[in-house]
Amino acid sequence: MAGYEDVNDAARLSQDPTFRLVGSRRIWERGTALTSRLQSLGTDVLTQANNLAGLAALNRELIGKAEATASPRRVVLDIDSTEIPVYGEQEQSAYNGHFESTCYHPLLLFNCGGDCLAAELRPGNVHSSDGWEELLLPEIDRQQAQGKELAFRADPAFAKPELYEALEERTVKYAIRLPTNDNLQRNITQLLQRPVGRPSYGPVVRYKSFLYQAASRKRAGRLVAKVEFHFGELFPRVGFIVTNLAASSRAVVRFYNKRGTAEQWIKEGKQPAATMRLSCHRFRANEARLRLSVIAYNLGNLWRRLALRRAIGKWSLTSLQQRLVRTGGCLVKHARYYWLLAKGHLTPRLFAGMSEKIAALPSPAG
Repeated sequence: MAGYEDVNDAARLSQDPTFRLVGSRRIWERGTALTSRLQSLGTDVLTQANNLAGLAALNRELIGKAEATASPRRVVLDIDSTEIPVYGEQEQSAYNGHFESTCYHPLLLFNCGGDCLAAELRPGNVHSSDGWEELLLPEIDRQQAQGKELAFRADPAFAKPELYEALEERTVKYAIRLPTNDNLQRNITQLLQRPVGRPSYGPVVRYKSFLYQAASRKRAGRLVAKVEFHFGELFPRVGFIVTNLAASSRAVVRFYNKRGTAEQWIKEGKQPAATMRLSCHRFRANEARLRLSVIAYNLGNLWRRLALRRAIGKWSLTSLQQRLVRTGGCLVKHARYYWLLAKGHLTPRLFAGMSEKIAALPSPAG
C-alpha cells in the first residue's frame, strides 16, 4: 500500500529508507494500517469494479457458511428499499419526494434468518423497485440450484406484472401487496358494509379470495382482500395481496404480515452497522462503504443466531452492541489513587465459546 503527503525538505526525506521521493511528494512504502491508509483503502482500492464484486462475493460466502450449518429447506426472501439521507453534495444523491429528503435509495434483499443476501446502492430519485432483477433473480437461481423451495414477499412498490411472471416461471411462491383502487374494491362491495348493531371494541376482520386480471397481465391471478373495521374509525382499512399460494386467505395475510421483520432488520443495520454513514463524495466510495456495512451487519447477525446462547440470541443487534460488546466503567477515588473499574457482559469464557462456534462453521461447499 502506498501513501503520500506534501513535503518541503526533500533532501532529508531522500535519506529515509521507508519513503520514496517522487517530485515534491513522498511515497510511503510501509504497509502499516494507519487511519489515512484505511481511508484510502475505502475510497480508492475498494471502489475498483473487481473489488466491489469481491465484497459481494465475500458477503455471500459468509452467509453460505451459515447455510451449510443449518439451512431450512424452505427459504423466504424479502426485498425492500430504504432511505439514507445525505447532508452534502454526494454524487448521484437526489431529492426523493416520498421520503421528503435528499438521499440515497438502496435496495436490500434478506432471507428469513435476517441475513442480508445482497445490497445495491442507487441514486436517491429512482423508483423503489428499480433494479430488482439484478438483485433477486440470481439469488433465486442460486437457492434453487441447492434444492431449496422458495417464497417471496414484497410491499406495493414491487407489484409489477413482470415480477409476477418471473417468479411464476421459476415456480416461486409469492405474496405481494397491491395498492387499493376502485376496480379492486368493486369485487368486495359486500365486505365494505359496516356490521349491523353496536360497534365492537375489538376489530372486525373479513377476508375474501377471488380471481382478478389487470389490463397489464396475461392471465388472471389470485387476490386476497382483508377488510378491518376498528372502533371509532369511520372507514374500514382495506388491503389486497396478490399471491399464488394455495393457503387460506387468513394464512396468506399472516404470511405477508411477517414481512415487517425485514424493516426491523434494516433499522438494525442502520444503527449498529452504521449503513447510514455514506458521507464520501464519490458514489463508488459510498457503494463500497455500504457493502462493508452489510458484511458487518451479517457478522453481527450470524454471531447472534449461531454463537450466542438462546436467551441472548433474541436480543436486537443494538442491544448486543450496548449491553454485551461495550463495557461500562466507573472512576473510583480512594485516598491518593483513582481506580477505573470496568464491567461488561462479554466474559472471556463466553467470547471463547462464540469464537469456537464461528471457527467450526463448515465451508459452503462442505
